[in-house]
Amino acid sequence: MSEYTLIFLKPSAIKRGLIGEIITRFERKGFEIIDLKMMLMTRELAEEFYAIHKDKPFFKDLITTISGEKIVAIILKGREAIDVVRRLIGATDPVEASAGTIRGDLALDITDNIIHASDSKESFEREVKLLFPEFSAT
Repeated sequence: MSEYTLIFLKPSAIKRGLIGEIITRFERKGFEIIDLKMMLMTRELAEEFYAIHKDKPFFKDLITTISGEKIVAIILKGREAIDVVRRLIGATDPVEASAGTIRGDLALDITDNIIHASDSKESFEREVKLLFPEFSAT
């Protein structure tokens, strides 16, 4: 079943020149890019986006890492997109991510692990409203 998911490339991916390489991996897998934009991740937006983690010890570092920096936000569409994308990006902690995954190949830091991806349909629906308020699945 075809579905949508949301990813965004964190500031370190942009600074390291990895935008093309990361997008290419999703295109080669067969995902359709529905929308894509570079945008500023304000502190307010970062706090709202990651509000579900506000009581976790890594929250402050995560917000500091991405606030005031540019991200590349992308809506992807494809078969079982949420699960497949999560497998392609690898474990949250890049040290534990398998070789061949985006994080396994390109990241080292758990807080700045170069990419975010929605982890459920509910997360996608909440996150897409924040980054792509104009998006409609119809």
